[in-house]
Amino acid sequence: MSTEVTRRKVLAAGAVLAGSAALAAGVGGTAAAAAPSGTGERNPRVKPTVVLVHGGYADSSCWNATIGELQCKGYTTICGSNPLRGIPTDAPYIASLLDSIAGPVVLVAHSMGGTVITNAAAGKANVKALVYVAAFVPDVGETQGELITKFPGSEVGPVSVPLPYTKADGTTGTDLYLGKNGQAAFAADLSTADFQILQATQRPFDADSFTFPTTAAAWKTIPTWGLVAGRDKAVPPACERWMYSRANARKVVEVPTSSHVVMLSHPRVVADLIDDAARAVS
Repeated sequence: MSTEVTRRKVLAAGAVLAGSAALAAGVGGTAAAAAPSGTGERNPRVKPTVVLVHGGYADSSCWNATIGELQCKGYTTICGSNPLRGIPTDAPYIASLLDSIAGPVVLVAHSMGGTVITNAAAGKANVKALVYVAAFVPDVGETQGELITKFPGSEVGPVSVPLPYTKADGTTGTDLYLGKNGQAAFAADLSTADFQILQATQRPFDADSFTFPTTAAAWKTIPTWGLVAGRDKAVPPACERWMYSRANARKVVEVPTSSHVVMLSHPRVVADLIDDAARAVS
């Protein structure tokens, strides 16, 4: 055998060995990168998605401060844009949003949004907890109009401004806006400047929202948490306490000095309650 042939065989063998070693190192490196470090949890808890639903005289931005707190805690957050047309429109819309989310959900609502989630979450297996923030918690057959007058103390009626609007079918509906004189009744613990922004950017709700009866009560099968705004002049605090008690809320937090918009004036308290609910069902 010539020296040249022997040299070629040696080089070829070396190339094969080198390639095999590189492949082995690559596979080993990938496996090492994918393997758990041994310092974390083997099966870490999956944090639920937090879905927040606003009420009347508001839009999704009313949750901004609370979202900041929740995102610092590592939660994925989604604000459902509530149509504010009443249960027949609002509940199916939010229900479709819930259907689009993979994995567990903690569903949170403020004010009239409570009526919406009470109907929308019924039969939704991915909704693991309901959190009511100064919110309505109706039973089947009840209307918001009945609940808001069940206890004295609501002052939003006189500061609500009715304006006609044309519905899709050509009939005339009535939208309710929060008037410029509505701060004391709705947001007494916000600065005047912050209230003026809230009032200017509000979304009105259809007055018929107070007349539609609830068709389902998700709180009868889904664990519930509640927050009472102690100086609420929209939904009376006594009504909030009564509704949360009837719903067998696992935990009720009260903010004694808060107006109706507690998610704006006390976002950390709201976020902490949502976190409590999420941890309890995760």
